[in-house]
Amino acid sequence: MKGLVERDVPRRTLRTRRLNPEGKRDFFLARRSETIMKRFFIVCAGLGVALLTVHGLAQQPRTSGQDLDIVPVHGNVYMIAGAGGNITASIGRDGVFLVDTGLAAMSDKVLEAVRQLTRQVQVKEPPVDLRWGAETRGTLQNSLNPAMPPKPIRYIVNTHFHPDHTGGNEKLAKAGRTFTGGNVAGDIADAGQGAAIFAYENTLNHMSAPTGSQAPTPDGAWPTDTFHQESMKLSHFFNGDAIQIVHIPGAHTDGDVIVYFRGSDVLASGDIFQMTTYPFIDVDNGGTINGLIEGCNRMLDIVIPEFRMEGGTMVVPGHGRLSDGADLAYYRDMLTIIRDRAQALIKQGKTLEQVKAAKITADYDPRWGVSNTVWSTDKFVEAVYKTLHRAGSPEGLRYGFPKAAPKPAATTKKKNQ
Repeated sequence: MKGLVERDVPRRTLRTRRLNPEGKRDFFLARRSETIMKRFFIVCAGLGVALLTVHGLAQQPRTSGQDLDIVPVHGNVYMIAGAGGNITASIGRDGVFLVDTGLAAMSDKVLEAVRQLTRQVQVKEPPVDLRWGAETRGTLQNSLNPAMPPKPIRYIVNTHFHPDHTGGNEKLAKAGRTFTGGNVAGDIADAGQGAAIFAYENTLNHMSAPTGSQAPTPDGAWPTDTFHQESMKLSHFFNGDAIQIVHIPGAHTDGDVIVYFRGSDVLASGDIFQMTTYPFIDVDNGGTINGLIEGCNRMLDIVIPEFRMEGGTMVVPGHGRLSDGADLAYYRDMLTIIRDRAQALIKQGKTLEQVKAAKITADYDPRWGVSNTVWSTDKFVEAVYKTLHRAGSPEGLRYGFPKAAPKPAATTKKKNQ
């Protein structure tokens, strides 16, 4: 009997047999161990398949059509990249809200990407909170009704007037409709004119022209609603977000705005902040280095990191990858250091060529430097120099600089009579 047990017990149980000289239960321990191992491998295989499936589903919405990437950000907000400037899209029960529209040549692809997102997004109702009294009635009714399909494009915001951010205005606005409020089903009388386009008034000035003059853009692409104060906000929640539009004077241009989605905690920066190259400062249209830095500081007042400066409020830059507060702070610091270096040389009376020769951007060139016909490191330094050199002069006041301290008035001594 003892020999029989020795032949039937696997080698991995010999230690058990030595601890149990009688040979009792060795065979059953071996079989139990084999069963546990088989179950372990089955569970691991199942988890692997599940992870691959989830990974595939997670990656699915990142691409839509040729040359475009769709990146989920937070909540109902997505970033559409590859159409020129980055596009921020809020898509849900109330419809579609776009920040910028990309190049005109990419408008068909952008429209298809938006339509694909509206088909994919599943509207989720918030839980009913009985503490809100009479207001609960509408929430309860909504939760009992089947989810409605997403509505068309209703609002577009232009962060500035450049064509890589406004080129799709006409086509995307025509594909949308304007409604008379957040929960009103009927269209207004001129709803056939398409979605509303918001912008700061200087943006409209750059895109339009006086009667009888040739405008740089077709009138169908012009903003339909403008503002001239420091900020404005949408009059109602949209896809669960309170949306605020803030003007940043004299930054990338003289008409820049940033857009903040409060509920989703997403900030669209336009070209005040970008992750590809040194910023393009449109000096001829009111752009300044000081305005860019002030715009970054304004955005840093809004963003809140989740943990140790990472995560939290997400920032959609004008160009480049999705970012957060840490990226924005690094970018702001880079601009500030380069500005201070240029300012110090200007105070010493250095010319533009001497400032360029000083290589004030050398330590940042590996990350931000670029050399092409559209924009380059030299052109960036030149723009910084021009806006700083004009500070305090009558021409410099146009770029948002503080007025220089007045010189003491010349005194004339009266001759003794």
